[in-house]
Amino acid sequence: MGEEAGVSVCVSDSNGVDHNQNDDQSRQLDIYPLSCYYFGSKEAIPLKDETLADRVQRLNSNYATYGLRTCVEAVILVELFKHPHILLLQVRNCCFKLPGGRLRPGESEVDGLKRKLSRKLCVNTNADGIAWEVGECLGVMWSPDFETSPCMDLPSSVRNPKECTKLYLVKLPESRKFIVPKNLKLLAIPLCQINKNRETYGPIISGVPEMLAKFTLNIKEA
Repeated sequence: MGEEAGVSVCVSDSNGVDHNQNDDQSRQLDIYPLSCYYFGSKEAIPLKDETLADRVQRLNSNYATYGLRTCVEAVILVELFKHPHILLLQVRNCCFKLPGGRLRPGESEVDGLKRKLSRKLCVNTNADGIAWEVGECLGVMWSPDFETSPCMDLPSSVRNPKECTKLYLVKLPESRKFIVPKNLKLLAIPLCQINKNRETYGPIISGVPEMLAKFTLNIKEA
């Protein structure tokens, strides 16, 4: 198959035989067809309706109270048309986000991400009985303040960034139900489409393909 947005891809049949061998020693990540998963909907969740200025004011107020704002987001991959796709939430038919959100004070990163995934992608908080497999942290993005875009390399002049976003790989089982609030859409977007496409997907999502470059994506045929 060659390469997809800088990510090595190979295809395995149902017996696990690789049809496209890769000689490097990068880590293997199995991804399954989108058709293996069920998608449904549930009641809408509250979304903040505020202007950019109001949001910045709110975040600055929270920063003054709690300090650094830490968010955790999930990188979840599936296969469609023999290509790796990433699952993104779309808000109000315009804004794309990785599943996840802000940690509570004192909450661990893994527990917080599992809580956010269950809230936005499951019927109830126990993840519908199927635990989330949170893997390694792929990357960290920093925001010097709430008015500028996040970046991976924090300038040395910035000693007290206001926001930190950590991206974790979340591995899917061969089957799972995704139950999404009615006011959100869960979309499968090709990795090649988001690669370096900051204008549409923003700096965090558009940087995911580069973060995945150390993996070989092993597409499992249904």
